[in-house]
Amino acid sequence: MHIISWNVNGIRAIVKKDFFNSIHSLDPDILCLQETKAQDREVEKALSQLSGYHMGFNAAEKKGYSSTALLSKTKPVSVTNDMNIADHDTEGRIQCAEYPKFFLVNVYVPNSGQQLVRLDYRKKWDADFLIYLKNLEKTKPVIVCGDLNVAHAPIDLKNDKANYNKTAGYTQIEIDGMDNLIKAGFVDSFRYLHPDEVAYTYWSYRFKARERNTGWRIDYFLVSSKLVDKIKSVKIFSDVFGSDHCPLGLDIDL
Repeated sequence: MHIISWNVNGIRAIVKKDFFNSIHSLDPDILCLQETKAQDREVEKALSQLSGYHMGFNAAEKKGYSSTALLSKTKPVSVTNDMNIADHDTEGRIQCAEYPKFFLVNVYVPNSGQQLVRLDYRKKWDADFLIYLKNLEKTKPVIVCGDLNVAHAPIDLKNDKANYNKTAGYTQIEIDGMDNLIKAGFVDSFRYLHPDEVAYTYWSYRFKARERNTGWRIDYFLVSSKLVDKIKSVKIFSDVFGSDHCPLGLDIDL
């Protein structure tokens, strides 16, 4: 099974670029998109060129904000949205597709914001998200993919010392949130296979960051420990453009 995750930073913008050629080349069995920034019907219309997929959407109440989409060649057993927690369920951040042998969770984790204004909220979100995942795991193993909005370790961003505890995505609170996921048995599949490789998935549009490869690795595939032996490869497609994030792919035997 070949799963692609991609923060597209606006589905209506990216489809005007080389998006469909990229998806055709990547040829995912399941495609998880984050930050579509559109309502369900708008996303469906934007993706109408893609055939052969069952599509599910989760739009934020606020138009043009956040939101996720999940496309699957095989029809899932079911698809559910959100955590069923009122404080977290208005921004279209979670989709869970159930398959016979696993759950796939597509997630766009909240950004802590300029001046870290949402950091307290982010801490609560992280704690609730972990409980949500562990509840799923009671039934069957879980694959989590998406933009987790945290660089876990110094290797995961270009300028770690300059950003530590100053910039959203690299505060100790956010790092602790990722640590808690790892301690709970979820494996960072890219780092598991590539322990020392410097690779990024996000580059600011400012300061020629992508050209200079001043990036962050904030997009992940986390898998239940039971699935680790089934991972075949994890790839970061840094040569695929169209967003300030690049796609990443997981190949797994399921």
